[in-house]
Amino acid sequence: MGIQEQIQREIDRLVDAGIETGVQVAVYRDGELVVDAVAGTADAGTGRPLTSRTPIFSFSTAKNVAATLAHLLVARGDLDYDTPVTDVWPEFGVRGKATATLRHVLTHTVGLPAMPPEITPRELPDWSTVCASLAAAEPRWRPGAAMGYHSYTFGYLVGELARRATGQPVHELLHEWITAPLGIEGQLYFAVPHEVLPDLARLEQQPEQWPADPEDDDPILAPWESRPSAELGNDAEILGADIPSVGTATAYGLATMYNAVLQGKLFDPALLTEIAFEGTDEVFGTPARMTLGYPIGRIGAPAEENSTAFGWPGGGGSYAYADPVRGVAFALTKTRLTPSFDAALSVTEILADHLAADH
Repeated sequence: MGIQEQIQREIDRLVDAGIETGVQVAVYRDGELVVDAVAGTADAGTGRPLTSRTPIFSFSTAKNVAATLAHLLVARGDLDYDTPVTDVWPEFGVRGKATATLRHVLTHTVGLPAMPPEITPRELPDWSTVCASLAAAEPRWRPGAAMGYHSYTFGYLVGELARRATGQPVHELLHEWITAPLGIEGQLYFAVPHEVLPDLARLEQQPEQWPADPEDDDPILAPWESRPSAELGNDAEILGADIPSVGTATAYGLATMYNAVLQGKLFDPALLTEIAFEGTDEVFGTPARMTLGYPIGRIGAPAEENSTAFGWPGGGGSYAYADPVRGVAFALTKTRLTPSFDAALSVTEILADHLAADH
């Protein structure tokens, strides 16, 4: 049985068993699309079928896109990895942030993992308000001194650097630099156009109990920054705004972008083979290994694999990664938000077994 059939069978099983409501999977290997699978509905309430080209709001899986845009800023000569943020955003340099660089932004070491307290989901669509708050904020640590997952702040930091350097908002750059050249218009979005909103999939929250928030006297992230919400992901104002730490995508669009990275069509992928930070994530207290813009290692990979894959998962269970050793670009998006990555793990395990059998 081929890998397309194996993965199609697995996502059909997940939907038929009621574990998932809608799933997309796309895989490239050595530049060839080998999996383009879909199962379930785009809207469980109406029964509208999900297609492989139906965009799904997929939370932090969109950090893969924002990080790719950051590399394109450098490849095109607009910035350098060690460009001080203040070179293009002078007001950012207050309260100990003057030494921050694009490299610090990409490795989540700037020291602004959480939004300032005055920023709530209501303010997220207001780009200038969010960026002004970030510029005025005091970092939790000196830029470069530690790493902590920049949940929502990451996209605004990348996006404002891009806007200042090019004069264009991040959704325009995404279209001009990635989706139009790669032929995936309508597959990756920051700021979904109003007329496209009815075509999106609708998220639903898994009804089962989610894990309790950790007992922490000083949690770094606000609850809305650390836990995905279907209500947020279905909100038309959120969907229509530039919020480039989260975004709307198809698995096909994400995998196509990552395949272009591996094929050297966007920038030199050799940049992503080196560790840019290794230590502890101050937000989650977990080990962290970062290349420029992405965590290193395939989720669920056994230690002996020593995976050099890179890519972000998204809250609720979506996942995208690129594996330069195996020539694989992978993405899974889905409509039901779950507290685990069980669907992504089951599908990536099937893929890993298939790749191992090929060798």
